[in-house]
Amino acid sequence: MRILLLGSLLFLLSMGCRDSRPEFADLVLLNGNILTMDTANARAEALAIVDDRIIFVGSNDEVAKLQDDDTRVIDLQGRFVMPGLIEGHGHFWSLAELLLNINLLQTTSWQEVIEAVEAAVAEAEPGQWVEGRGWHQEKWTDTPEPNLDGYPFHHSLSAVSPDNPVVLRHASGHALFANEAAMKAAGISPETADPKGGHILRDSDGQAIGVFEETAMVYLNEALEKYKASLSDKEEMQQWRNGIDLASQECLRKGITSFQDAGSTFEQIDRYQRMAKKGQLDLRLWAMVRFTSDPAKGHSYDELVKGTRGYPIMGAGNGFFTARAIKADVDGALGSFGAWLLEPYADKPDFVGQNTTELEDVEKVAELAADRDLQLCVHAIGDRGNRETLDLYERVFREHPEQTDLRWRIEHAQHLDPADIPRFHELGVIAAMQGIHCTSDAPFVVKRLGEERARAGAYAWRSLLDQGAVVSNGTDTPVEDVDPFACLYASVTRRRPDSGLVFFPEQCMTRQEALYSYTMANAYAAFEEMDKGSLEAGKYADLVVLSNDLLTCSDEAILQTKVLLTMVAGKV
Repeated sequence: MRILLLGSLLFLLSMGCRDSRPEFADLVLLNGNILTMDTANARAEALAIVDDRIIFVGSNDEVAKLQDDDTRVIDLQGRFVMPGLIEGHGHFWSLAELLLNINLLQTTSWQEVIEAVEAAVAEAEPGQWVEGRGWHQEKWTDTPEPNLDGYPFHHSLSAVSPDNPVVLRHASGHALFANEAAMKAAGISPETADPKGGHILRDSDGQAIGVFEETAMVYLNEALEKYKASLSDKEEMQQWRNGIDLASQECLRKGITSFQDAGSTFEQIDRYQRMAKKGQLDLRLWAMVRFTSDPAKGHSYDELVKGTRGYPIMGAGNGFFTARAIKADVDGALGSFGAWLLEPYADKPDFVGQNTTELEDVEKVAELAADRDLQLCVHAIGDRGNRETLDLYERVFREHPEQTDLRWRIEHAQHLDPADIPRFHELGVIAAMQGIHCTSDAPFVVKRLGEERARAGAYAWRSLLDQGAVVSNGTDTPVEDVDPFACLYASVTRRRPDSGLVFFPEQCMTRQEALYSYTMANAYAAFEEMDKGSLEAGKYADLVVLSNDLLTCSDEAILQTKVLLTMVAGKV
């Protein structure tokens, strides 16, 4: 485990050998301001650790009794400590790819995107594919011309990259932009059909402008995978390890000790499991295997039937890797008009979004998950997508009365009809939401939904919590930065830091609720609340030391919080 920034924390280390006496701690933390997230013992001064687990939480005097000459001591000097933060919904390998490739999250115009690609092409070999992610047309300061539904045409991008296929994924992951060389490699022509649940944007002559939405991305994904297959095994594995290292360190620097990966392939899951067993993972991963019609991104139903026979994979590598869920989707993203709505978009009145996967196919997967005691995690953003998913879950639950604690989830649950909000608690469905999406999307949500619909059910955390639902939290990285403090700030203020825009503040979480959503709720949403999510005896020694007390500091101070120490399994 790498040592992260520790500030001026005092380490009193002894080189003596630990004997087998269990009554003494390997490591103690003293003089802290510890928020345990344990309702029975909310605050503490100190805690003691043996191996990778906490053995005691309490006062300095009590913990002192567990020290001997071989015990290592960290004097916290009054600093704030809380359970390690859990990323409740992200894409781990996509985060790795973002860090390996062109990061477009901060671009504010199409011109900036072109300039970033031009710089990357200058470093690339002719014929080498260039990848990037993070652009979002609704977040640009001006609309490029010409455009179609706000999307630019490919010509200016193609002009700076004539010899390199370029694929740039939308921030949401539900669309991509390709240059002429990439479209040529993928065989795109005016005769190329839109696949079910996807759309190729075309000009008046039927020529693709470069934008591929939802399942239409399969054409470019397959061409890119064909190129990657030409790399040597050594080159591909080195890229994999570099990416995993970059993603892990990015998370640890931000206090994240566990990461819930929202959709991996069986190959990726096998690699994670091998790394965990060899002690090569620096943070804990919990994975969903992805069901999709795109073979470059996931697996068919038949492949799931075969591949999940040995599932769930529980706690491989001393608790560092688990795979016990299936990920599916029923719609796309709001920004790219992919969210499936009950009524048409306010700014596209002839369109209600995309049903990206046939509901009968999702229901077959649901039956498989119920039969194999796996969680099902369905991406649903629009109110129609959420209602259809709740209806589907309710049917399957009724058919499997023996399954009383499946903890199935709806990933995002962003836009809900008010009539469906109580159903999350009634059905025991977890709303796996992302606080940062609210403030990131705020500038265009009312434009897409209209004010009445947005006020009634957009990012309705307060309404869900008041009805008794479990709301977990995360960033959906690399859709957003993996920064948990920006997400916590959004959860308690619903305010954009740049403009001050506040999005329907009556739906804010309290501080306690927001911190719970990033710790115990995320642990519960993964069946891991007995091992993580709070600082209690018997749980993993996963914790973070911060510069601010997140329960009492000002709202603005949340954004300025620094991570002083991240500990996973008792190691820093």
